[in-house]
Amino acid sequence: MSHIVEDFKTFLEASPTSWHAAREAANRFALHDFTPLNENEKWELEGGNSYFVQRGGALAAFTLPKQHPSKAFIVAAHTDSPALKLKPHPEFSKENMTLFGTEVYGGPLLSSWLNRDLAISGRVFVTNALGEVEERLVYIDDAPLIIPQLAIHLDRDVNEKGLLLNKQQHLSPLVSIEKGDLESLLRRHLSFHTLLAFDLLLVPMEQSRFIGAHGELLASYRIDNLTSVHAATVALCRTSAIPTEALKIAIFWDHEEIGSCSSDGALSPFLNDLLVRIGHGLKLSHEDLFILKSRSFCISSDMAHALNPNYVDKHDPQHSPLMGKGIVLKYNANHKYATNGSTAATLINMCQKLNLSYQSFAPRSDIPSGSTLGPFIEQKLGIPTVDIGVPQLSMHSAREIIAWQDYVDLTELLTHFLGNS
Repeated sequence: MSHIVEDFKTFLEASPTSWHAAREAANRFALHDFTPLNENEKWELEGGNSYFVQRGGALAAFTLPKQHPSKAFIVAAHTDSPALKLKPHPEFSKENMTLFGTEVYGGPLLSSWLNRDLAISGRVFVTNALGEVEERLVYIDDAPLIIPQLAIHLDRDVNEKGLLLNKQQHLSPLVSIEKGDLESLLRRHLSFHTLLAFDLLLVPMEQSRFIGAHGELLASYRIDNLTSVHAATVALCRTSAIPTEALKIAIFWDHEEIGSCSSDGALSPFLNDLLVRIGHGLKLSHEDLFILKSRSFCISSDMAHALNPNYVDKHDPQHSPLMGKGIVLKYNANHKYATNGSTAATLINMCQKLNLSYQSFAPRSDIPSGSTLGPFIEQKLGIPTVDIGVPQLSMHSAREIIAWQDYVDLTELLTHFLGNS
């Protein structure tokens, strides 16, 4: 087993939220001599050097060629996953029980959050002893919460008629049968004067694990889409010192699961601003920047629906990706994915040169497709893009599954893409 798989497992366990994932990626880039940049300061960029900049749960890292770049090669992914988010005033009581109110973030498989040990994780905004506002990341695992399911004796038709959950009434975790409040839990982990605000999620506590008769599978929360984030991080770190004429970028957006409409999301100006500031730092003209974008290429890497052996009729028979059988090219006639004949040909040519297996996914014509980052990149920047992914089971559940060899293949593909651009 490759050491990068073990590092991926470590990355998963250290990244319970998008903000943690951005920090973990930043740490890895810093260890590979990428210089941190601050968006509210002037950038001094030098050809041949590598940099990264973080915006909340989003992060962009890039390597500059020694000469003026003639093109850009971009890998895009997202850091967030579906979850349950605490409401601003979460505490309430029923009889002798304290519960927290939640709101659904994205499109999780809600039933997978029931009867499971849950930690509280995310970011909080507090004041210190001097009255200054500080942002802190937190992971509270010493007081697990749980969302108890109704006993079958009181819901005797659940196995025949299916589980129906009301998002307001049935998704409040049990905190205590004594008095409990969020601020007290936070003070166990953080020292602060005043709690001002927070963005906190419930996250499954079970660690990632190799499963299957031969240990060939990996199960974890947030495989979607930290698989792509980690693979792109590894690829850019591996290739940062390889001379090239291209600008190489890995960008990880937040809020993909809720439509990308935020300052950290793919519909924000984050990537375009990045290109403009790089162009300014390298003294590129507006015309040079337009030419750069026209010669560029982007790989949008997200996850793909693997064929579920218990529901084979949910896939098109000719487009049913299998775990362990390679990278998936994702197609959609209505452009929910950015892949077209031209961009697919570029990607397939790379796979063939590397002798990497690849598969094609298109949804059943009677089941609407999901979407991802690729179309947003084309819409905002006009850069040709291909949507790819690693096949997985149990997408959007609290426990997702991949074949780790597919992750290794993705890393090899992205390394070739950035290193030979």
